[in-house]
Amino acid sequence: MTFTVRVAARSGQRALLITTLAVPLTGWTVHALALHRKLSAARRDPLTGLLGRDGYTAKARQITARYGDHALVVLVDLDHFKEVNDGPGGHAAGDRVLAVTATRLTAWAGSRGAVGRLGGDEFAVAVRIGPARRELRLAQLTRLLAQPVEVDGGALVDVAASVGAASPDALGTTDLGVLQRAADAAMYAGKHTGRAVLADRSHATVPSINGRRAGRAGTSALGVAA
Repeated sequence: MTFTVRVAARSGQRALLITTLAVPLTGWTVHALALHRKLSAARRDPLTGLLGRDGYTAKARQITARYGDHALVVLVDLDHFKEVNDGPGGHAAGDRVLAVTATRLTAWAGSRGAVGRLGGDEFAVAVRIGPARRELRLAQLTRLLAQPVEVDGGALVDVAASVGAASPDALGTTDLGVLQRAADAAMYAGKHTGRAVLADRSHATVPSINGRRAGRAGTSALGVAA
C-alpha cells in the first residue's frame, strides 16, 4: 500500500510530499515533520528569520519571471556597520540592527515580496513595483532604513543604508544574476549618499573584483539628473 504524507508549510513554501511504500504512516509522518523543519531552517537565516541565499534566489526568480517589467530587484548594504559592532553595544547592538533592518525590509516588500540576507550586513529584495512608482517607493525605503534603532538599554543607534535597484525593463532581461549585478553596481555608485540608485544598462557592464563592483558610468541617483 502506498501512503502520501502532506506536511503543511509556512507561508510562501510548498507543501512537502513524501510517498512511502508499505511503511507505517505514523512513523513517516514524524520523519516528514522533522525533515521539513530541517529544510525550513536551512532556508532561513537564524538571526533575522529572512530567507537565506538559496531560498531567496528561488523565490526572487519566480517574481522576476512572473512580473517581468513590473519586477524590481533591490540590494541593500548597511553603512558603517562595523562601527556599530565595535561600539559600546558590541555585537549585541549589531545583531539588533540586523534584525530591525530585516523587519523593515519585510514590511516594505509586503507579503508577496522575497527578502533575503545574503550575508553579513547585505540584504536583497525582489518585489513587484511598476515603473511609475519605483522612485517613490525606493525613497520611502531609504527613509525607513535610516531611522535610528533602539538597542538594549534604550540607547538609539544611528543607521544608514546604501540601496541599489534594477528592473527588467531597464536592462532588457529578467535574468536574476544580471539584475543583481546591476543593482550591486548601482548600490555602490550611490554609497553613503542616502539615496537609492536605479541601475541602467551601463551598471551591468561595470568590472567586478571579488564579486564587488568598482567604478560607475551613467549613474542616476533618484531625484538627481544623470
